[in-house]
Amino acid sequence: MKNNHPIYSYLSISVLILFFATLFSCSVEKYIPEDKILYTGAEIQLSTEDTVKNKRDLKEEIENLLFSKPYTKFLGTRFGLLFHYKANREKPGFINKFMNDKFGEKPTYLSDIDIPKTEDLIDNRLKNRGFFKSSISSEVLKNEKTAKLHYNVLINKPYRVNTYILDTMQMPLKGAISATMNERLIKKGDRFDLSLFKKERLRIDEKLKSVGYYNFNPDFLIFEADTNQYKNKRFDLFLRLKKEVPRISVVPYEIDEILVYPNHSLDTLYAAQDTTMYKGIKYIQDSLFFKPKRLEPYILFEKDQLYNPERSSLTSKRLSSIGTYQFVNIRYDEIDTIQDGVTPKKLRARIYLTPLKKRALRMELQAVSKSNNFAGPRLLLRYSNRNLFKGGETLNITNTLGYETQIASGENAGLSSVQVGLSGDLIFPRILFPIKIDPDFNYKIPNTKISLGAEYLNRSQLYGLFSTTASFGYNWNANKFVYHEINPINVNYVNLSNTTEEFEEILDENPFLNSSFQQQFIAGITYTFIYNELNSSSTKNPIFFNANVDIAGNTLSLFSKSATEEGVSDTFLGLEYAQYAKADIDLRYYIDLGKRQKLVSRLFAGWGLPYGNSDILPFAKQYFSGGPYSVRAFRIRSLGPGSYVPEADDNGAFFDRNGDIRLEANLEYRFPLFSFFSGAVFADAGNVWLTEENEALPGGAFSSDFIDELGIGVGVGLRVDIQNFVIRLDLAAPLNDPSKPKKERFDFDISNPVLNFAIGYPF
Repeated sequence: MKNNHPIYSYLSISVLILFFATLFSCSVEKYIPEDKILYTGAEIQLSTEDTVKNKRDLKEEIENLLFSKPYTKFLGTRFGLLFHYKANREKPGFINKFMNDKFGEKPTYLSDIDIPKTEDLIDNRLKNRGFFKSSISSEVLKNEKTAKLHYNVLINKPYRVNTYILDTMQMPLKGAISATMNERLIKKGDRFDLSLFKKERLRIDEKLKSVGYYNFNPDFLIFEADTNQYKNKRFDLFLRLKKEVPRISVVPYEIDEILVYPNHSLDTLYAAQDTTMYKGIKYIQDSLFFKPKRLEPYILFEKDQLYNPERSSLTSKRLSSIGTYQFVNIRYDEIDTIQDGVTPKKLRARIYLTPLKKRALRMELQAVSKSNNFAGPRLLLRYSNRNLFKGGETLNITNTLGYETQIASGENAGLSSVQVGLSGDLIFPRILFPIKIDPDFNYKIPNTKISLGAEYLNRSQLYGLFSTTASFGYNWNANKFVYHEINPINVNYVNLSNTTEEFEEILDENPFLNSSFQQQFIAGITYTFIYNELNSSSTKNPIFFNANVDIAGNTLSLFSKSATEEGVSDTFLGLEYAQYAKADIDLRYYIDLGKRQKLVSRLFAGWGLPYGNSDILPFAKQYFSGGPYSVRAFRIRSLGPGSYVPEADDNGAFFDRNGDIRLEANLEYRFPLFSFFSGAVFADAGNVWLTEENEALPGGAFSSDFIDELGIGVGVGLRVDIQNFVIRLDLAAPLNDPSKPKKERFDFDISNPVLNFAIGYPF
């Protein structure tokens, strides 16, 4: 929310400064005991005699060995220590105890540091990375009451691999390992590195497991290095099998039997339950809970197949994705005792499926606050019925009731709105299509989703809006990064009613806005593609990419009734329908700077093109800019289009500041403060434009001057992150305002900041 009065901003800043000045006015040094010196950390000076790849990572690895992490500092004060010292006084008081429990940090003193032991740890780690006989020295840098350590580390030329040889071992194990060596991680010239050897053992173990070696363990393998053949720090590396490895670990396993328990619970007795055989799999359930023919496609392994943990893991994920089951547990039993060390052994697979409650009722009471000074409560009530037709189907019925009102003076003062909605989703965990489709969906089987919804919005002093939606489509995960969603049927009908004289005047004065509300019927196809690396622990600098395509009206034009008068749109079933093509992309890049610091960049670009039956995008399909998830120095829908400047008495400004084109870029530096508090410094730029000039919105069309028409803002943010539930406060001020004359646009208007309150990160 925003208050335009500069006194408000100055008072807010003054209060914050006074608060922190009072809180941190005390110095930590005076609390340090007389006979103690506070240890404040250490630094590493790393020097090498040879070129070392990933030297920065090696230095960071050594730094992680150092005793004690740095104390949290804010405004130059180690407040965690301050809370600790104050809470341990004779009469600490309730506030100091509370602050210490939440944010306190225990001190580490120089006498607690074992310097020789730390040097030994550094030397041992360097040896593990192939650097032998390194030179390590340390120096204590003291102030009056504090001290830090400085380590000088000089590393010698490392030992490097000359040959990597698979030593003698029994068949068929040696043949299975030999088949994987074309993918080996260890190459000639690699330095001696225990972590690399460990990764190679894990790689071999993973490959062996995938071809049936159920009881194999990477610890059964051992590496031996021979340096006797060389004088230039080269060595031969041998991979051997340890002695006395159990015979059952060096032979593959086959699946002999598969048992599925579709309605499992801890107190279930299976001895007397019915067993149904379907495509070689036994389904055990006392009554029909889940149809075997619907469950079988989710199971990726078969009788007489070699054991494969990847197939087992994917089967578990696929079964969990149905939405019927709370727990999925796959167990394997060994069912024979052949001990010749050659013959494949047998496994029995048991799949235990524990259902969720069939029916569930969920209620949420939300508090909504927007950057345009609207706020109010919203009630959400959802009923779910799982496994509706005994094939994993889910029915969700959602009812919403919301109320918003203008809580501050200014633009749109006195407005309020009531929103009532009812929607239903029926989700089938399979493809529904007239012709059987059996593509290779190994990761997850697509869902078919049928949705119906209706909503009524009554905005006081303006209008009532009734809308209905219907869609039919498919969504699926192609792999752990890629998601697809396509809706070949997507229909939206909007009926504007109960318009006031005030709103009718707004429409009469603005044909552009009037036209966007008149297109009552939208029918078309939508497609969404998402590539998301954010949940991948192996990706240090992940990216997120989202693309959307929305095409409407083409099919309806084949069945529409052509208009007989010029300037009148074609209709379908007596309704004017929209024709347009719209596409946008959202690209984000996250750079991990270490120590919980990130630099996040985002680029958004979208374009909508009305054609045929339409000369403007429907209001609900237009882009807008500004707000807590956009350019935060401008209120929601208050930016653009282009350099358009609304009149002071323009009551329609809230509605018409939309456009057909949207460009946006964001850059944000995120850093920890203390406990679950973190901060951010950010810069945003963006705007919306029209594809063609409109007399009602002068300056709104996209042109070659679009760079000068970008709204730019900078600001700072505070985030409270409690187990991934984020409450966000962002304070931003405009740096370039395109609604001002060209020579006056670039001006850091710090006297008029915008405070954004939101849930979750902006991107």
